[in-house]
Amino acid sequence: MLQYLIYLIPAAAVGYLLWSRRSASAGDVKGMLERGAQVVDVRTKAEFKSNAHPRAINIPLDQLEARAKELDRTRPILVCCETGSRSGFGVSLLKRAGIAEVANLGSWRRIHSLLS
Repeated sequence: MLQYLIYLIPAAAVGYLLWSRRSASAGDVKGMLERGAQVVDVRTKAEFKSNAHPRAINIPLDQLEARAKELDRTRPILVCCETGSRSGFGVSLLKRAGIAEVANLGSWRRIHSLLS
């Protein structure tokens, strides 16, 4: 029986990590945007300059923890990137920094379909 726990615990941990990095539902995102959510794009400056949503602010992922104080903690925060992977890590960093209402938008392109 104990030998199964050796496999079950890592599988549960991986499952939790994947679940916690998932993108927020369309309804959740729309609700947060209606309440004035800040959209934080964690892509590099070059990626952000090449194309970004006008509502987004750029704080590259490697600077996010140090610059979290620049964000308004009284407003919801949606984190985005190219695919949703880096933004998932960004959500974790902001939650660890004490920001309660933060969600993974996923790809920055997703906001276009949600606002139209």
